[in-house]
Amino acid sequence: MIDLHTHTLLSDGALIPSELVRRAMVKGYKIIGLTDHVDSSNIDFVLPRVIKVADDLNCAWGDRIKVIPGVEITHVPLQLIPELIKYAKSQGKVLVVVHGESPVEPVIEGTNKVAIESRADILAHPGWIDDEIAKMAKEKGVYLELTARSGHDKANRHILDVARRNNAPMVFNTDAHDPDDLVTERQFKLILEEDLNLASQEIEQLRENSRRLARKFIG
Repeated sequence: MIDLHTHTLLSDGALIPSELVRRAMVKGYKIIGLTDHVDSSNIDFVLPRVIKVADDLNCAWGDRIKVIPGVEITHVPLQLIPELIKYAKSQGKVLVVVHGESPVEPVIEGTNKVAIESRADILAHPGWIDDEIAKMAKEKGVYLELTARSGHDKANRHILDVARRNNAPMVFNTDAHDPDDLVTERQFKLILEEDLNLASQEIEQLRENSRRLARKFIG
């Protein structure tokens, strides 16, 4: 399993990073991204701590699971998104997720477009996207997220259809906030095969997309 979007108690998750990673390891994860919510008030507090714990855990457990430090830029004014992405990327090999225009939260209209234009790595749960957004994601190399997160997942089928039509890259993540949000390999397949009706080839492509993106940060 590769999951590039999770949260710890450094934002609104339930667990400290070490426990989240340990529980993910036991469920069979091979790579996990720690991407706590940030804006301009806390990015300089959260990010150094995520980077440090990722380094520590990779030294201790790197033969079993790789930990990627990251952030999820969340509900910020549009004009601040490029600045925050630039800052995060200046801190090293940091995975940058932007909280997209989910169908269940009042995300500022235009967030999806600015996140892609500013070259975030992942546009999380982007909601009711159109062809323009998908084409732009393909052009800029930004991955559109399919999610296991309840509520955000309402738009999964729509995202899938639009991304397919425009050959835009996709990844699947849990957006885990709680240990029960982490999925086993069996749950991963059930979501993609039964809920989204993906063929085995498409599931493998999602895996390969996650591997390709992860390699940018772990070599």
